[in-house]
Amino acid sequence: MTDVTDERAARMEAPSTLGRRLRYAGPGIVIAVTGVGAGDMISSLVAGTDFWMVLIWAVILGAFLKYFLTEGIGRWYMASGQTILQGWRSLGWVAIWYFVIYLFIVTFVFGAAVTSTAALATDAAFPDVLPVWAWAALHGVAAFIVVGIGRYGVFELIMKTFAALKFGIVILLAILLAPSLGEIVLGFVPRIPEGALINVLAIIGGVGGTYSLAAYTYWVRERGWRHSNWIPTMRTDLTFGYALTGLFMVSMLIIGAELLFGTGTSISDEEGLLALTDPLQDRFGLLARWAFLIGFWAVATGAMLGAWNGGAHLFADCVRTIRRVPDEEAEEYLSEKSIFFRAFLAWMTFPPMILLSFGEPVALVIIYASLGALFLPFLAITLLWLLNSQRVAPEYRNRIVSNVVLAVSVIPFIVVGVQEVLGSL
Repeated sequence: MTDVTDERAARMEAPSTLGRRLRYAGPGIVIAVTGVGAGDMISSLVAGTDFWMVLIWAVILGAFLKYFLTEGIGRWYMASGQTILQGWRSLGWVAIWYFVIYLFIVTFVFGAAVTSTAALATDAAFPDVLPVWAWAALHGVAAFIVVGIGRYGVFELIMKTFAALKFGIVILLAILLAPSLGEIVLGFVPRIPEGALINVLAIIGGVGGTYSLAAYTYWVRERGWRHSNWIPTMRTDLTFGYALTGLFMVSMLIIGAELLFGTGTSISDEEGLLALTDPLQDRFGLLARWAFLIGFWAVATGAMLGAWNGGAHLFADCVRTIRRVPDEEAEEYLSEKSIFFRAFLAWMTFPPMILLSFGEPVALVIIYASLGALFLPFLAITLLWLLNSQRVAPEYRNRIVSNVVLAVSVIPFIVVGVQEVLGSL
Protein backbone atom coordinates (compact mmCIF):
# COMPACT_ATOMS: atom_id res chain seq x y z
CA MET A 1 0.00 0.00 0.00
CA THR A 2 1.16 3.50 -0.83
CA ASP A 3 3.07 5.31 1.90
CA VAL A 4 1.34 8.42 3.24
CA THR A 5 4.32 10.69 2.74
CA ASP A 6 4.82 9.51 -0.84
CA GLU A 7 1.19 10.23 -1.58
CA ARG A 8 1.36 13.89 -0.66
CA ALA A 9 3.11 14.85 -3.86
CA ALA A 10 0.24 13.48 -5.92
CA ARG A 11 -2.66 14.19 -3.59
CA MET A 12 -4.58 16.21 -6.19
CA GLU A 13 -4.55 13.31 -8.66
CA ALA A 14 -6.97 10.65 -7.48
CA PRO A 15 -6.40 7.07 -8.73
CA SER A 16 -8.72 6.00 -11.53
CA THR A 17 -8.59 2.20 -11.33
CA LEU A 18 -9.68 -0.25 -8.65
CA GLY A 19 -6.17 -1.66 -8.26
CA ARG A 20 -4.64 1.76 -7.65
CA ARG A 21 -7.44 2.74 -5.27
CA LEU A 22 -6.81 -0.38 -3.18
CA ARG A 23 -3.15 0.62 -2.90
CA TYR A 24 -4.28 3.82 -1.17
CA ALA A 25 -6.44 2.00 1.41
CA GLY A 26 -5.66 3.27 4.90
CA PRO A 27 -8.30 5.39 6.65
CA GLY A 28 -10.82 2.56 6.12
CA ILE A 29 -8.48 0.19 7.95
CA VAL A 30 -8.17 2.76 10.75
CA ILE A 31 -11.97 3.00 11.03
CA ALA A 32 -12.22 -0.81 11.13
CA VAL A 33 -9.59 -1.16 13.87
CA THR A 34 -11.15 1.69 15.86
CA GLY A 35 -14.75 0.57 15.45
CA VAL A 36 -14.31 -3.09 16.36
CA GLY A 37 -13.77 -3.36 20.11
CA ALA A 38 -14.37 -5.82 22.91
CA GLY A 39 -18.11 -5.06 22.83
CA ASP A 40 -18.28 -6.26 19.23
CA MET A 41 -16.40 -9.42 20.17
CA ILE A 42 -18.96 -10.09 22.91
CA SER A 43 -22.04 -9.41 20.76
CA SER A 44 -20.77 -11.72 18.00
CA LEU A 45 -19.83 -14.45 20.48
CA VAL A 46 -23.24 -14.23 22.14
CA ALA A 47 -24.93 -14.47 18.74
CA GLY A 48 -22.98 -17.64 17.96
CA THR A 49 -23.39 -19.08 21.45
CA ASP A 50 -27.16 -18.55 21.55
CA PHE A 51 -28.18 -19.01 17.91
CA TRP A 52 -25.40 -21.06 16.23
CA MET A 53 -24.70 -19.70 12.69
CA VAL A 54 -28.23 -18.37 12.14
CA LEU A 55 -27.39 -14.66 12.59
CA ILE A 56 -24.41 -14.32 10.26
CA TRP A 57 -26.66 -12.28 7.97
CA ALA A 58 -27.37 -9.80 10.79
CA VAL A 59 -23.65 -9.22 11.39
CA ILE A 60 -23.08 -8.57 7.67
CA LEU A 61 -26.08 -6.23 7.54
CA GLY A 62 -24.72 -4.28 10.51
CA ALA A 63 -21.39 -3.70 8.73
CA PHE A 64 -23.34 -2.71 5.61
CA LEU A 65 -25.31 -0.04 7.51
CA LYS A 66 -22.16 1.41 9.12
CA TYR A 67 -20.59 1.59 5.66
CA PHE A 68 -23.40 3.86 4.47
CA LEU A 69 -23.07 6.09 7.54
CA THR A 70 -19.32 6.50 7.12
CA GLU A 71 -19.58 6.89 3.35
CA GLY A 72 -22.06 9.71 3.94
CA ILE A 73 -19.61 11.45 6.28
CA GLY A 74 -16.79 11.13 3.75
CA ARG A 75 -18.93 12.18 0.79
CA TRP A 76 -20.24 15.22 2.67
CA TYR A 77 -16.68 16.35 3.38
CA MET A 78 -15.34 15.84 -0.13
CA ALA A 79 -18.39 17.30 -1.88
CA SER A 80 -18.97 20.31 0.40
CA GLY A 81 -15.46 21.02 1.69
CA GLN A 82 -16.82 21.00 5.25
CA THR A 83 -16.37 18.56 8.10
CA ILE A 84 -19.46 16.92 9.55
CA LEU A 85 -19.19 19.26 12.54
CA GLN A 86 -19.47 22.25 10.22
CA GLY A 87 -22.47 20.55 8.67
CA TRP A 88 -24.11 20.19 12.06
CA ARG A 89 -23.32 23.83 12.81
CA SER A 90 -25.27 24.81 9.69
CA LEU A 91 -28.30 23.09 11.22
CA GLY A 92 -28.10 25.16 14.40
CA TRP A 93 -26.13 25.49 17.63
CA VAL A 94 -28.09 22.75 19.46
CA ALA A 95 -26.50 19.99 17.37
CA ILE A 96 -22.95 21.20 18.03
CA TRP A 97 -23.40 21.70 21.77
CA TYR A 98 -25.11 18.31 22.13
CA PHE A 99 -22.08 16.71 20.50
CA VAL A 100 -19.56 18.65 22.61
CA ILE A 101 -21.25 17.53 25.85
CA TYR A 102 -21.56 13.97 24.57
CA LEU A 103 -17.91 13.90 23.47
CA PHE A 104 -16.61 15.00 26.89
CA ILE A 105 -18.69 12.43 28.77
CA VAL A 106 -18.22 9.50 26.38
CA THR A 107 -14.44 9.93 26.23
CA PHE A 108 -14.22 10.21 30.03
CA VAL A 109 -16.10 6.94 30.59
CA PHE A 110 -14.64 5.19 27.54
CA GLY A 111 -11.11 6.24 28.53
CA ALA A 112 -11.34 4.09 31.65
CA ALA A 113 -13.30 1.24 30.06
CA VAL A 114 -11.07 0.60 27.03
CA THR A 115 -7.80 0.79 28.99
CA SER A 116 -9.22 -1.65 31.54
CA THR A 117 -10.16 -4.06 28.75
CA ALA A 118 -6.65 -3.95 27.28
CA ALA A 119 -5.30 -4.46 30.81
CA LEU A 120 -7.40 -7.62 31.28
CA ALA A 121 -5.68 -9.28 28.33
CA THR A 122 -2.24 -8.19 29.56
CA ASP A 123 -2.96 -9.41 33.09
CA ALA A 124 -4.14 -12.78 31.76
CA ALA A 125 -0.91 -13.14 29.78
CA PHE A 126 1.31 -11.97 32.67
CA PRO A 127 -0.61 -12.72 35.88
CA ASP A 128 0.44 -11.21 39.21
CA VAL A 129 3.00 -8.87 37.63
CA LEU A 130 0.96 -5.69 38.15
CA PRO A 131 -2.59 -4.98 39.32
CA VAL A 132 -5.13 -4.50 36.50
CA TRP A 133 -5.53 -0.79 37.26
CA ALA A 134 -1.77 -0.27 36.82
CA TRP A 135 -1.78 -2.06 33.45
CA ALA A 136 -4.75 0.12 32.46
CA ALA A 137 -2.93 3.32 33.43
CA LEU A 138 0.17 2.23 31.49
CA HIS A 139 -1.94 1.59 28.38
CA GLY A 140 -3.49 5.04 28.67
CA VAL A 141 -0.10 6.73 28.95
CA ALA A 142 1.25 4.69 26.03
CA ALA A 143 -1.70 5.77 23.86
CA PHE A 144 -1.10 9.38 24.87
CA ILE A 145 2.53 9.15 23.75
CA VAL A 146 1.87 7.27 20.48
CA VAL A 147 -0.96 9.54 19.33
CA GLY A 148 0.74 12.62 20.75
CA ILE A 149 3.72 12.15 18.42
CA GLY A 150 1.55 14.01 15.94
CA ARG A 151 2.42 12.15 12.74
CA TYR A 152 -0.52 10.59 10.93
CA GLY A 153 1.73 8.36 8.83
CA VAL A 154 3.13 6.72 11.96
CA PHE A 155 -0.35 6.40 13.47
CA GLU A 156 -1.78 4.74 10.34
CA LEU A 157 1.14 2.30 10.13
CA ILE A 158 0.59 1.27 13.76
CA MET A 159 -3.13 0.80 13.11
CA LYS A 160 -2.40 -1.40 10.09
CA THR A 161 -0.16 -3.52 12.31
CA PHE A 162 -3.00 -3.91 14.82
CA ALA A 163 -5.33 -4.78 11.95
CA ALA A 164 -3.02 -7.60 10.89
CA LEU A 165 -2.90 -8.90 14.47
CA LYS A 166 -6.54 -8.67 15.45
CA PHE A 167 -8.17 -9.64 12.17
CA GLY A 168 -5.53 -12.20 11.21
CA ILE A 169 -5.58 -14.06 14.53
CA VAL A 170 -9.36 -14.16 14.93
CA ILE A 171 -9.99 -15.23 11.33
CA LEU A 172 -7.30 -17.93 11.62
CA LEU A 173 -8.84 -19.29 14.84
CA ALA A 174 -12.24 -19.44 13.16
CA ILE A 175 -10.73 -21.41 10.25
CA LEU A 176 -8.98 -23.81 12.66
CA LEU A 177 -12.34 -24.63 14.25
CA ALA A 178 -13.34 -26.11 10.84
CA PRO A 179 -16.95 -24.92 10.75
CA SER A 180 -19.41 -26.51 8.36
CA LEU A 181 -19.45 -24.50 5.13
CA GLY A 182 -23.08 -25.48 4.64
CA GLU A 183 -24.04 -23.99 8.00
CA ILE A 184 -22.12 -20.80 7.21
CA VAL A 185 -23.87 -20.44 3.86
CA LEU A 186 -27.27 -20.95 5.50
CA GLY A 187 -26.34 -18.20 7.96
CA PHE A 188 -26.46 -15.69 5.11
CA VAL A 189 -30.17 -16.41 4.66
CA PRO A 190 -32.15 -13.90 6.78
CA ARG A 191 -33.95 -15.74 9.57
CA ILE A 192 -35.05 -14.52 12.97
CA PRO A 193 -35.23 -17.20 15.68
CA GLU A 194 -38.34 -17.14 17.83
CA GLY A 195 -38.15 -14.40 20.46
CA ALA A 196 -34.86 -13.04 19.09
CA LEU A 197 -36.02 -9.90 17.26
CA ILE A 198 -34.51 -7.51 19.81
CA ASN A 199 -31.24 -9.46 19.81
CA VAL A 200 -31.11 -9.29 16.02
CA LEU A 201 -31.71 -5.53 15.94
CA ALA A 202 -29.08 -5.05 18.64
CA ILE A 203 -26.52 -7.04 16.64
CA ILE A 204 -27.30 -5.09 13.46
CA GLY A 205 -27.08 -1.73 15.21
CA GLY A 206 -24.08 -2.60 17.35
CA VAL A 207 -21.53 -3.52 14.65
CA GLY A 208 -18.67 -1.00 14.40
CA GLY A 209 -18.04 2.25 16.24
CA THR A 210 -20.11 5.23 17.41
CA TYR A 211 -18.58 8.70 17.74
CA SER A 212 -15.36 7.52 16.08
CA LEU A 213 -17.22 7.28 12.76
CA ALA A 214 -17.23 11.09 12.61
CA ALA A 215 -13.42 11.06 12.82
CA TYR A 216 -13.14 9.46 9.38
CA THR A 217 -13.21 13.00 7.94
CA TYR A 218 -9.88 13.87 9.58
CA TRP A 219 -8.13 10.65 8.57
CA VAL A 220 -8.99 11.12 4.88
CA ARG A 221 -8.03 14.78 5.26
CA GLU A 222 -4.59 13.75 6.48
CA ARG A 223 -4.22 11.61 3.37
CA GLY A 224 -5.02 14.61 1.17
CA TRP A 225 -8.43 13.31 0.02
CA ARG A 226 -10.07 16.71 0.16
CA HIS A 227 -11.98 16.99 -3.11
CA SER A 228 -14.84 15.23 -4.85
CA ASN A 229 -12.49 13.43 -7.27
CA TRP A 230 -11.39 11.31 -4.27
CA ILE A 231 -14.92 10.00 -3.56
CA PRO A 232 -14.43 6.74 -5.56
CA THR A 233 -11.17 6.10 -3.68
CA MET A 234 -12.91 6.81 -0.37
CA ARG A 235 -15.65 4.30 -1.21
CA THR A 236 -13.09 1.62 -2.12
CA ASP A 237 -11.21 2.35 1.11
CA LEU A 238 -14.38 1.97 3.20
CA THR A 239 -15.44 -1.18 1.36
CA PHE A 240 -12.10 -2.75 2.27
CA GLY A 241 -12.39 -1.58 5.89
CA TYR A 242 -15.92 -2.81 6.42
CA ALA A 243 -15.17 -6.10 4.65
CA LEU A 244 -12.53 -6.64 7.35
CA THR A 245 -15.11 -5.67 9.98
CA GLY A 246 -17.63 -8.16 8.63
CA LEU A 247 -15.04 -10.95 8.42
CA PHE A 248 -13.98 -10.31 12.01
CA MET A 249 -17.53 -10.32 13.34
CA VAL A 250 -18.46 -13.50 11.45
CA SER A 251 -15.26 -15.17 12.70
CA MET A 252 -16.12 -14.33 16.32
CA LEU A 253 -19.64 -15.65 15.77
CA ILE A 254 -18.16 -18.91 14.43
CA ILE A 255 -15.83 -19.16 17.44
CA GLY A 256 -18.80 -18.72 19.79
CA ALA A 257 -20.88 -21.26 17.87
CA GLU A 258 -18.15 -23.91 17.67
CA LEU A 259 -16.83 -23.55 21.23
CA LEU A 260 -19.83 -22.54 23.33
CA PHE A 261 -23.12 -23.38 21.55
CA GLY A 262 -25.09 -25.87 23.62
CA THR A 263 -22.67 -25.79 26.56
CA GLY A 264 -24.75 -23.49 28.75
CA THR A 265 -21.81 -21.08 29.01
CA SER A 266 -22.69 -17.40 28.92
CA ILE A 267 -20.39 -14.49 28.10
CA SER A 268 -21.68 -11.08 29.16
CA ASP A 269 -18.58 -8.95 29.71
CA GLU A 270 -14.90 -8.55 28.86
CA GLU A 271 -13.76 -10.88 31.65
CA GLY A 272 -15.94 -13.58 30.14
CA LEU A 273 -13.89 -13.38 26.95
CA LEU A 274 -10.91 -14.74 28.83
CA ALA A 275 -12.91 -17.89 29.55
CA LEU A 276 -12.39 -18.83 25.89
CA THR A 277 -8.69 -19.35 26.43
CA ASP A 278 -9.15 -22.69 28.22
CA PRO A 279 -11.25 -24.48 25.56
CA LEU A 280 -8.96 -23.08 22.86
CA GLN A 281 -5.90 -24.41 24.69
CA ASP A 282 -7.57 -27.81 25.25
CA ARG A 283 -8.34 -28.08 21.54
CA PHE A 284 -5.28 -26.56 19.87
CA GLY A 285 -2.60 -26.21 22.55
CA LEU A 286 -0.84 -23.38 24.35
CA LEU A 287 -0.06 -21.50 21.14
CA ALA A 288 -3.77 -20.99 20.47
CA ARG A 289 -4.25 -19.62 23.97
CA TRP A 290 -1.50 -17.05 23.44
CA ALA A 291 -2.79 -16.20 19.97
CA PHE A 292 -6.24 -15.43 21.36
CA LEU A 293 -4.82 -13.30 24.17
CA ILE A 294 -2.72 -11.32 21.67
CA GLY A 295 -5.75 -10.90 19.42
CA PHE A 296 -7.93 -9.79 22.34
CA TRP A 297 -5.26 -7.30 23.42
CA ALA A 298 -4.91 -5.99 19.86
CA VAL A 299 -8.69 -5.50 19.60
CA ALA A 300 -8.83 -3.37 22.75
CA THR A 301 -5.57 -1.49 22.18
CA GLY A 302 -6.29 -0.72 18.53
CA ALA A 303 -9.73 0.61 19.44
CA MET A 304 -8.12 2.72 22.17
CA LEU A 305 -5.55 4.31 19.85
CA GLY A 306 -8.16 5.09 17.21
CA ALA A 307 -10.53 6.57 19.77
CA TRP A 308 -7.75 8.73 21.24
CA ASN A 309 -6.82 10.12 17.83
CA GLY A 310 -10.40 10.50 16.64
CA GLY A 311 -11.65 12.08 19.85
CA ALA A 312 -8.83 14.64 19.89
CA HIS A 313 -9.51 15.57 16.26
CA LEU A 314 -13.23 15.98 16.95
CA PHE A 315 -12.65 18.24 19.95
CA ALA A 316 -10.19 20.42 18.02
CA ASP A 317 -12.72 20.76 15.21
CA CYS A 318 -15.47 21.58 17.74
CA VAL A 319 -13.35 24.52 18.94
CA ARG A 320 -12.63 25.59 15.36
CA THR A 321 -16.31 25.35 14.38
CA ILE A 322 -17.61 27.21 17.45
CA ARG A 323 -15.08 30.00 16.84
CA ARG A 324 -16.07 30.10 13.15
CA VAL A 325 -12.45 29.81 12.04
CA PRO A 326 -12.25 29.71 8.22
CA ASP A 327 -10.82 26.69 6.43
CA GLU A 328 -7.71 28.64 5.44
CA GLU A 329 -6.74 28.84 9.12
CA ALA A 330 -8.02 25.39 10.13
CA GLU A 331 -4.59 23.74 10.31
CA GLU A 332 -3.84 25.58 13.56
CA TYR A 333 -6.71 23.62 15.10
CA LEU A 334 -6.86 20.33 13.17
CA SER A 335 -3.15 19.52 13.18
CA GLU A 336 -2.20 16.57 15.37
CA LYS A 337 0.34 18.91 16.98
CA SER A 338 -2.17 21.62 17.86
CA ILE A 339 -2.71 22.61 21.49
CA PHE A 340 -6.40 21.68 21.22
CA PHE A 341 -5.64 18.19 19.89
CA ARG A 342 -3.09 17.50 22.62
CA ALA A 343 -5.17 19.04 25.39
CA PHE A 344 -8.00 16.65 24.62
CA LEU A 345 -5.56 13.75 24.47
CA ALA A 346 -4.67 14.64 28.04
CA TRP A 347 -8.37 14.73 28.94
CA MET A 348 -8.91 11.24 27.54
CA THR A 349 -5.83 9.84 29.26
CA PHE A 350 -5.50 11.19 32.79
CA PRO A 351 -8.88 12.15 34.37
CA PRO A 352 -10.41 8.72 33.52
CA MET A 353 -7.76 7.13 35.74
CA ILE A 354 -9.94 8.25 38.66
CA LEU A 355 -12.53 5.72 37.53
CA LEU A 356 -9.94 2.93 37.59
CA SER A 357 -9.84 3.22 41.38
CA PHE A 358 -13.36 4.29 42.29
CA GLY A 359 -15.52 2.85 39.52
CA GLU A 360 -18.03 4.68 37.38
CA PRO A 361 -20.60 6.89 39.16
CA VAL A 362 -24.08 5.59 38.32
CA ALA A 363 -25.39 9.03 37.35
CA LEU A 364 -22.52 9.56 34.91
CA VAL A 365 -23.09 6.18 33.29
CA ILE A 366 -26.79 6.93 32.82
CA ILE A 367 -26.03 10.31 31.22
CA TYR A 368 -23.38 8.72 29.00
CA ALA A 369 -25.73 5.95 27.88
CA SER A 370 -28.58 8.39 27.25
CA LEU A 371 -26.51 10.78 25.14
CA GLY A 372 -24.85 7.90 23.34
CA ALA A 373 -28.25 6.38 22.55
CA LEU A 374 -29.06 9.50 20.55
CA PHE A 375 -25.83 9.68 18.57
CA LEU A 376 -26.25 7.08 15.82
CA PRO A 377 -29.90 8.02 15.07
CA PHE A 378 -28.80 11.67 15.20
CA LEU A 379 -25.97 10.96 12.74
CA ALA A 380 -28.24 9.06 10.33
CA ILE A 381 -30.96 11.72 10.41
CA THR A 382 -28.56 14.65 9.97
CA LEU A 383 -26.84 12.91 7.05
CA LEU A 384 -30.24 12.46 5.42
CA TRP A 385 -30.84 16.18 5.90
CA LEU A 386 -27.43 17.43 4.77
CA LEU A 387 -26.95 15.11 1.80
CA ASN A 388 -30.36 15.91 0.34
CA SER A 389 -29.87 19.67 0.65
CA GLN A 390 -28.50 22.33 -1.64
CA ARG A 391 -25.34 22.39 0.46
CA VAL A 392 -23.89 19.79 -1.92
CA ALA A 393 -23.93 19.65 -5.71
CA PRO A 394 -26.77 17.54 -7.18
CA GLU A 395 -24.43 14.80 -8.44
CA TYR A 396 -23.18 14.14 -4.88
CA ARG A 397 -26.52 14.12 -3.10
CA ASN A 398 -28.09 10.93 -1.80
CA ARG A 399 -29.65 8.53 -4.26
CA ILE A 400 -32.66 6.39 -3.43
CA VAL A 401 -30.58 3.51 -2.02
CA SER A 402 -28.64 5.78 0.36
CA ASN A 403 -31.81 7.45 1.59
CA VAL A 404 -33.56 4.13 2.20
CA VAL A 405 -30.58 2.57 4.00
CA LEU A 406 -30.00 5.62 6.24
CA ALA A 407 -33.71 5.85 7.06
CA VAL A 408 -34.04 2.15 7.86
CA SER A 409 -30.83 2.16 9.93
CA VAL A 410 -32.42 4.48 12.48
CA ILE A 411 -34.54 1.58 13.83
CA PRO A 412 -31.74 -0.78 15.00
CA PHE A 413 -29.71 2.19 16.21
CA ILE A 414 -32.61 3.27 18.44
CA VAL A 415 -32.97 -0.30 19.76
CA VAL A 416 -29.26 -0.39 20.67
CA GLY A 417 -29.56 3.02 22.32
CA VAL A 418 -32.55 1.99 24.43
CA GLN A 419 -30.74 -1.18 25.53
CA GLU A 420 -27.71 0.88 26.60
CA VAL A 421 -29.89 3.20 28.66
CA LEU A 422 -31.79 0.31 30.30
CA GLY A 423 -28.51 -1.50 30.95
CA SER A 424 -27.16 1.53 32.80
CA LEU A 425 -30.14 1.84 35.16
